[in-house]
Amino acid sequence: MPADVDWRTDTFVVIDLETTGLDPRHDHIVSYGAVPVRGGRVRTSESVYGLVNVPHDVPGASVKFHGIRTQDLEGAPPLLDCVATLDGLIGDHPVVAHCAWVERSFLRKAFRHSYLPFTSSIVDTAVLAQRVLNVELERGQSISLEYATTALGLPVHSPHHALGDAVTTASLFIALASQLERGHTLTTATLLELSAVPS
Repeated sequence: MPADVDWRTDTFVVIDLETTGLDPRHDHIVSYGAVPVRGGRVRTSESVYGLVNVPHDVPGASVKFHGIRTQDLEGAPPLLDCVATLDGLIGDHPVVAHCAWVERSFLRKAFRHSYLPFTSSIVDTAVLAQRVLNVELERGQSISLEYATTALGLPVHSPHHALGDAVTTASLFIALASQLERGHTLTTATLLELSAVPS
């Protein structure tokens, strides 16, 4: 059940995944980054990052995007270890992600393969950014992490690196939540409602 508490007193786990593509039926997670937000602050000292061994070669198109090659993943831990690390960090906290449908779909598949449920509530900073920045988008489009971050005058950390993007998303999340509360108490439950994809 989403917490009906002031978001600044809650803990969120911001996650970013780099993958071989966007279809979880055929594509794989190659790296993950996660950082907690607690008390309205990014807890970088508690962040985690890891590479993930994949069963197939990494396609050239995705290497161009995130720079992770097949040989970089030789000897990397299996997906099971990635899931165990993230599960331990997430616990019963809500997750934050940018364009969260990607993280949600890949995490559900990864957790299912590890015989664990992935039932976390997810705050989508892309949807929150659309609300705060009042940007008109075509159906199916979303605001990029770099655009939203730059529009709010925030630094972009190591684009297309899982931990860099997680830290950038965490800073963006705090900035968006701060704007949305506008002097009123903003609860975690309300943030989850606001980040539902507009119809």
